Parts: sequence; C-alpha cells; structure tokens
Amino acid sequence: MGIKIFKNLDEQIDILKGKGLIIEDIDYTKNMLLRENYFFISGYRHLFLKSAKDRTFLPGTTFRELYSMFNFDRQIRNIVFKNLLIIENNIKSIFSYQLSKKYGIKEKDYLRLSNFTREPSRQRQVNDLIKKMKRQIRVNGGQHSATTHYMTNYGYIPLWIVVKVLSFGIVSELYTIMKKEDQEAIADIYGIDVDDLLIFLPILANFRNLCAHEDILYDHRTQRKILDNKYHYALNIPLMDGEYIYGKNDLFAVIIIMKMMLREEEFRLLVREISYEADILSGKLNSITISKVFDKIGFPINYKDILNME
Repeated sequence: MGIKIFKNLDEQIDILKGKGLIIEDIDYTKNMLLRENYFFISGYRHLFLKSAKDRTFLPGTTFRELYSMFNFDRQIRNIVFKNLLIIENNIKSIFSYQLSKKYGIKEKDYLRLSNFTREPSRQRQVNDLIKKMKRQIRVNGGQHSATTHYMTNYGYIPLWIVVKVLSFGIVSELYTIMKKEDQEAIADIYGIDVDDLLIFLPILANFRNLCAHEDILYDHRTQRKILDNKYHYALNIPLMDGEYIYGKNDLFAVIIIMKMMLREEEFRLLVREISYEADILSGKLNSITISKVFDKIGFPINYKDILNME
C-alpha cells in the first residue's frame, strides 16, 4: 500500500473532479473541505458511485449533493445521540435504584462480590468489572461536584451519584453480571425480556460512542444483532436467507430498541425529527433517490408505521 501524502484543497478538488463529481462553486467547496475534512465528506461517496468496481460518480452528482448527505448524517446523528443520552440516563437511574434498594448505598455494600452472579465462569468478569468501576470512581470522581460533595461530607459516594461518572459501556456490562432476579426486575420496568436487554445495551453503547465521536453513522453495523420481534413482522421487512434485511444490527435496529425504551412522546418526536431531515435531504438529491439512502441506513420505506404499533 502506497504512503499517503498531504493534498492541498486544490488537489483535493482535482481528485473529486477526476472521479466525475461536479463542482459548481469552487470557493464553497474549498470552504467545506477545509471546515469538515476531505476524508469524512468523501466517506459518503459510496452512495453516489456507479458501482463497486467503477469508483466514479454517477452522472450529474454534485458536491452540494454529496455535502447534503454528509449534513443529513450529522443531523440524524445529533437526533439519535440526544435520545441515546435519555436512555443512558434512564438506565443509570433504574440500575442505581434497583441495586441501592437491595444492597445498600455505600460502595462497600453495593460493590460486594456476593451481589452479583455466582456462576464460576463469570467470576473473572465480575472481579474485573468491579475493579473498572472503582477505577472510574477514583479517576472521574474528583471531577464532579456531586461526587466530591458526598466524599467530603459523608465519606462515601452512593450509587445514584456514582453512575454519573460511569461510562455507558461499563453500565451495559454491569447488567450482564447482575443476578438473574435483578436483571428481571430491571427488564420488567421496560416490559421486555432479559435476553433482549442483554443485546440492546451493548448495541446502544456502541452507537452512543460512535455519535459522541462524530463518526459516520448511516452505514454503521454492529457485530451483535437484535432478536426478531413483532416490529420486523408488522413492518413486513423483507427476508434474505431467512433473516430480516433491516432492523437487526443497523440504525433501524436502534430505532426499534428506542421504541421499546423511550416514552411514547419522546419516540414520536424522534421519528418526526428524522422524517423532517429525510424530507430536506430528499429535496436536495439529484443523482440518487431517498429510497437508496434508506436502504443503506437500514430503514424500510414504511418506517413511520412503527409509531402506531403497540
């Protein structure tokens, strides 16, 4: 593989033009490439290429169209992110309530090994996770006024404060080492099965980190897949080799999870905001259709029907 070398803005534009992209306004294009980064804008080019082998742009594709896709992904990422934060806050609150109620409010009580699964094969994970939690408390605790307040005035930090300094990834893993009865009590609050929640949380944590780092969202896929459920069937999502082609490990899988974990009014606002951004993008597309975009991000065309499903 050749060594990458620096390309100035004019050279970047020449590369895009050489691949068939229409540059309508040189100054505008230079400004966007400088502000947003050539690499990330070009990360959306795959939708506009003729084929996997022919890496040139479809006839009539403009830079503004490419940038519109980049901006659409940014807006969707912001919408998804704020709702992921709602779920993260809810989960942390529910976890802290459940464990504090049952095991106590001091670290020596709620972090006791006996509070978690006693399966022999999971003991290393239990020990490692408790160490991670203690490390995050130690490292991040002093950076938050609430944790400092409790340590200064009471000599301990209750779990409902500790969860604020724990990453979503740590909280997600915490669920996997809880006793079965604690897992069930938490899953029952959402009206879902433990097996589903065990899959949902790491998927949400994965997308949460992607959004937080402003990475490309629209074509992201996770290794884990959600289980088939009533929404796949009710939306009549097509099957390929016996598996639904949308809503398994893509962005629409996150939407399905949010349907189950957000309050109804929160979810309605989420879908309404996504629909609004999709309508804006649709009006700016020339060389491709919004249907192609939906297919790439894993959305069935009738995705809004999920609003009226129980």
